[in-house]
Amino acid sequence: MRPPPWKVGELARRTGVSVRALHHYDEMGLLSPSQRTAAGYRLYTGGDVIRLQQIKSLRNLGFSLEEIRRFLSRPDVSPEGVLQLQIAHLKEQIELQQRLCERLEMMAGRWQSQETVSTEEFLQVIEVTNMLDKYYTPEQREELEQRRQALGDERIRRAEDEWKELMEQVQAEMDKGTNPADERVQQLARRWTGLVREFTGGSPGIEKSVARVWSEETNVAGIDTANMRRMMEYIGKAQTAAKAPS
Repeated sequence: MRPPPWKVGELARRTGVSVRALHHYDEMGLLSPSQRTAAGYRLYTGGDVIRLQQIKSLRNLGFSLEEIRRFLSRPDVSPEGVLQLQIAHLKEQIELQQRLCERLEMMAGRWQSQETVSTEEFLQVIEVTNMLDKYYTPEQREELEQRRQALGDERIRRAEDEWKELMEQVQAEMDKGTNPADERVQQLARRWTGLVREFTGGSPGIEKSVARVWSEETNVAGIDTANMRRMMEYIGKAQTAAKAPS
């Protein structure tokens, strides 16, 4: 293929970006061709290709087109800076995939040794993979992994048992119709808050992502999320009651 400048169809064929998309980028001022022919046809230069690469990189990072337009209009943004953003993002993805691969290899090793690998374990791997991709940013996934390593597998197992016991106790108080301001519920709310903070490290962003999981999914690791939302609402009322002036 000849060197630029390229017509819009040539650039589309070379990059895989549709002509329609390139026209849209031009209309919104995101990527306007540097040159035009005497007849008014768009001509894209090497500089335009660099701009397109920045757009593709930022889209890969989850930016909307309008966010990209505003971001690239900043005087402190450079092609090298955008490349570094994408490099960092890809490294995070590689690390996460490596950790998932290690978990799968462990399961495969058990399978080869004729140890039992339950269907539930496979389901949970699928479930966790989907949810991590859907609800948590790469930075949050990295932070959660660091929390997991800091807590250790034994503490995580104990915490899972504590959660199960705590949810049973909260459910019992809900079934009895206990007022959220009652001291029994207040104690449960404090334990609930403590476990959440231990898992999230007190990160507001991760706590919001966790809340999204429970609000948007129908089942998480065998837990009815509709009932979980009712428990969270009940605990929320208890937390509000604890803050109310006496």
